[in-house]
Amino acid sequence: MPGLRRSGAARWRETAAIVALALLWFAMLTEGAGPVDDWLLAMLYAGGHPVLVATARIFTFLGEPAVLIGLGLLAAYALWTNGRARYALIVILVTLIGRGLVEAQKYAIMRFRPEDEVHLVPVSTPSFPSGHAASAMIVYLTLALVLASGSRWKGPAVAGAFLLAFCIGLSRLMLGVHWPTDVIGGWAFGLLWVLLALPLAERLGE
Repeated sequence: MPGLRRSGAARWRETAAIVALALLWFAMLTEGAGPVDDWLLAMLYAGGHPVLVATARIFTFLGEPAVLIGLGLLAAYALWTNGRARYALIVILVTLIGRGLVEAQKYAIMRFRPEDEVHLVPVSTPSFPSGHAASAMIVYLTLALVLASGSRWKGPAVAGAFLLAFCIGLSRLMLGVHWPTDVIGGWAFGLLWVLLALPLAERLGE
């Protein structure tokens, strides 16, 4: 995948980023659901502000598992029908395995969510990491990198993916269903997984 290949210096930067993201994920795991989380959640909570709640629900919808999986499969189908079967397989593997790893973390860690009375949308799984934040980062960033690979649109596509993942994660705090450390941990894991999985999938597909 020529558009995804990296120089030696870029590989060193990616290695440093991977280590930093792993440490950030661990810090969010060990320091979460405490007084700082409580304070930040109270600041960002949108309860009592109907316009903010409606906006947050829109972004949360864009991070729903069904939406993300559907987008991934649709992009893979488009790549396949355009003769880019290897790219299609990469999209499917990175997004679906990443989603599965997020769910596995949730049930292995079993962090409790904020109090039920603050939830503005229904939730049913454990709290850490935020599945919406992690999966949005994985899916939207992977699609940006693969679909815009080698084109002048790669930079704007990646920036748009980061912005969308940020808004989706923020929406979970506005709706009161996650601790801030859940969301930051989700973003960290999502980006970590993309940095690890895309080069591996690229090599396996050669």
